[in-house]
Amino acid sequence: MSTEPTGTHIVSRSHELRVALKGLRKSGRTIGLVPTMRALHEGHLSLVRAARAECDIVVVSIYVNPTQFGRGEDFDRYPRDLEADTGYLSDLGVNWVFAPTDAEMYPAGFDTWVQPGRIAERWEGEFRPGHFRGVATVVLKLFSMVGPDRAYFGEKDYQQLLVIRRMTEDFNVPVTICACPTVREPDGLAMSSRNAYLSPEHRRQARVLSQSLCSAAESVASGERSAKNLVTAMRSIIATAADAVIDYVAVVDPNTLEPVSSVTGPVQALLAVRIGGVRLIDNLRLTPPEVSAPAPSPE
Repeated sequence: MSTEPTGTHIVSRSHELRVALKGLRKSGRTIGLVPTMRALHEGHLSLVRAARAECDIVVVSIYVNPTQFGRGEDFDRYPRDLEADTGYLSDLGVNWVFAPTDAEMYPAGFDTWVQPGRIAERWEGEFRPGHFRGVATVVLKLFSMVGPDRAYFGEKDYQQLLVIRRMTEDFNVPVTICACPTVREPDGLAMSSRNAYLSPEHRRQARVLSQSLCSAAESVASGERSAKNLVTAMRSIIATAADAVIDYVAVVDPNTLEPVSSVTGPVQALLAVRIGGVRLIDNLRLTPPEVSAPAPSPE
């Protein structure tokens, strides 16, 4: 793919970005968007690499969105290091970094919101009221500001991925949503900016999340078909971590996120667990070996 324009350009005003991209779009360049909230890690960078491979121009937004944080959550202490983040992105050949201010994203008098429907009600929607309203609103604004052909999201935030896909379809937004696999640490922990909050001991305990998911996958491969049994076994593994507090563990339909009673086809295992007060989420597709074709991925 073309690397034009050369260098990494950092802008904070959407008008400036829109003007710059207008000419590139007219010349036939394809534009990829990777939305992020700073504190970039290998999970984010894998999305950037996917965008670089498929698009002529790559835009990475860096914005800690206040409207998707609830009362008592970690907005104020969320990691922020714009200089380090832009350094990573420059090394990967990102063309534009869009780092808007709160005033740019939510100007005085802002009062219009995207309210997701049923897909957002359970799981994260229950434990983080208003979270997906903030996510859907800021993502729709980014789509409007950037006008990407393709936008890249990680499967680690599985419910968010489905919420964004539903919103994009419902509002006829002309962008392809590209889902990228979860990137994990060598011990299996899903990469997350919030991992930085974990003490060494809690980092060790956090391994139970991926261990419980892998155990569920092994159980399904061995013939277990009861969702209830899978959930019970996952919760038991998580409970071996002394400081783990479970928000939810579930086995659900991968397209609707509704709970299932038996594993008759591909399902999604979801979990959210607090380890020493740090809230972590993870998920994994569970597919019985007798199923020849997996359910459609949220792409």
